[in-house]
Amino acid sequence: MSEQTEKMRSIWFFVGLLLLIIGAIVVGSGIFYAINKPAHPLKLYNLHPDIWWGGFMGIIGIIFLWVSKKVKVEG
Repeated sequence: MSEQTEKMRSIWFFVGLLLLIIGAIVVGSGIFYAINKPAHPLKLYNLHPDIWWGGFMGIIGIIFLWVSKKVKVEG
């Protein structure tokens, strides 16, 4: 039998990558709407929850990517 030379990735790598990408998109849209104020802003518009939640998703995504490097996958 030949040795498998491909390195398998953990599912947490893909979850982290997805969270990081979506978090970056949410932060980008939050920054856009912070600069360009809508015509009829909501009552809590000044808190900018999209920037906070996008940043939170990005941080969790980075943590998942970091943890996935330490996980060994047998295949």
